[in-house]
Amino acid sequence: MEYTFLGRTGLRVSKLCLGTMNFGPYTSEEDSFKIMNNALELGINFFDTANVYGWEKGVGVTEGIIGRWLSEDKSRRDKIVLATKVYGKMGDGPNDAKLSAYHIKKACEDSLKRMQTDHIDLYQMHHIDRNTPWDEIYQAMDQLITEGKIIYVGSSNFAAWNLAEAFYKAKERHSLGIVSEQSIYSLRNRHIELEVIPACKAFGIGLIPWSPLGGGILCGVLEKANEGRRTREPLQKSVEKLRPQLEAYENLCKEINQSPADVALAWVLNNPVVTSPIIGPRTVEQLKQNVKALDLKLDEETLKKLDEIWPGPGGQAPEAYAW
Repeated sequence: MEYTFLGRTGLRVSKLCLGTMNFGPYTSEEDSFKIMNNALELGINFFDTANVYGWEKGVGVTEGIIGRWLSEDKSRRDKIVLATKVYGKMGDGPNDAKLSAYHIKKACEDSLKRMQTDHIDLYQMHHIDRNTPWDEIYQAMDQLITEGKIIYVGSSNFAAWNLAEAFYKAKERHSLGIVSEQSIYSLRNRHIELEVIPACKAFGIGLIPWSPLGGGILCGVLEKANEGRRTREPLQKSVEKLRPQLEAYENLCKEINQSPADVALAWVLNNPVVTSPIIGPRTVEQLKQNVKALDLKLDEETLKKLDEIWPGPGGQAPEAYAW
């Protein structure tokens, strides 16, 4: 396993991050335990979840699975960098969501209980809250840091100007501020190349791409799938819409004798700004396959062909659309 620093911090995380969104809805607790055990054995030390995962409002199904896995062997906690998120709706009350200091404190306490741990290594804002001032957000986060309940603060689904504002607001408070941003990024969706990636590079913010396999569409989706997320109707509609690109992509993968999923992951990892893409295996076999992408280095000719099949926005702003 390869390790890298999380943004401008001294924290080292594996070059692949284990995403747990499948745990509960698509993967049983028993199989989730097997995946986490195998991830540790493979050297993956970066685990990501969210309080809303499991999709039962207020229950925190996935965090609960992780908590029971951690309690099974207390030594596991010190072997991982544990990340979760706050923002999503966790109840029917008016303050059961978003980023008020009130909700941040309660959501953190609840996540700690579910995961049966005394601290969260990376506490991420799951979305920008346009109605809560930064002073309030940072006051809540700084208090949690002081209490030892969280160590680092991260973001997810932020625009570049959100990252810039967060960076300078933290400087005013003489605090570390956001150290990572979790954004959607894959061959299929390259929008963040315009501004988010340049912002992460400029501010020393670690980039943690989610859905690097395009929600499953870059996994060889033209081959018939009988189970899992690839069988869902929305994905099948996307397949028909993108069929010419997918045919070209999967043919290219056959030419270089590599699996589509490995190529997609290797392409994301090729970007020097990327810290650790999130993989969301549903099975141990998928996990082991994902790890193989670390050994795949794409040559310039292949990278050029991938750009032709899945063109990005043309570089960073403003050059992408102006002189």
